Amino acid sequence: MPRRFIKRYMPHPDRIKGNKSLRFLGQLIHDPNLWHLNRHSVARAMAIGLFWAMIPMPLQMLAAAATAIPARGNLPISVGLVWITNPLTMPPVFYFSYMLGTWLMDTPAVEMPEQITLAWITKILASHWQPLYLGSIVAGIALALIGYLLTRVYWSWWVGRSWRKRQERRRARDQA
Repeated sequence: MPRRFIKRYMPHPDRIKGNKSLRFLGQLIHDPNLWHLNRHSVARAMAIGLFWAMIPMPLQMLAAAATAIPARGNLPISVGLVWITNPLTMPPVFYFSYMLGTWLMDTPAVEMPEQITLAWITKILASHWQPLYLGSIVAGIALALIGYLLTRVYWSWWVGRSWRKRQERRRARDQA
């Protein structure tokens, strides 16, 4: 079942609840629904984590946690998924988001210089942040919907498959 696979790689809730940096959340973090592994909480966590992973901002994990708590999504999954955009994957993901944004806004994309400098990056971000954020939001919403739906479909398929296997084993045992 997907639950066993997820539990194998997820940290224990007590370890996370005891983290000093999360004390500001108070009793909110102790809600057991934030730690359950069912198709609803995992699907919500997939949507939340995938959305915030696409948004270029600092403290993505905090934003995912702040969204998962009221949405009652699985907290560790939603926070862990933002690491899809890590230092290795950020450039291609945000470049794709920027290109999507320029296409949606029907504006020309910026040409890449021969040498990328901090001054060039600052100048480009100051003048071309709108296509980046528009593309990021659209990509985030699309990925969130896809992740939510695929999680729900996969979970239902897995449960149905397990149920059919169990029934077949019972029939075989009863016939023997």
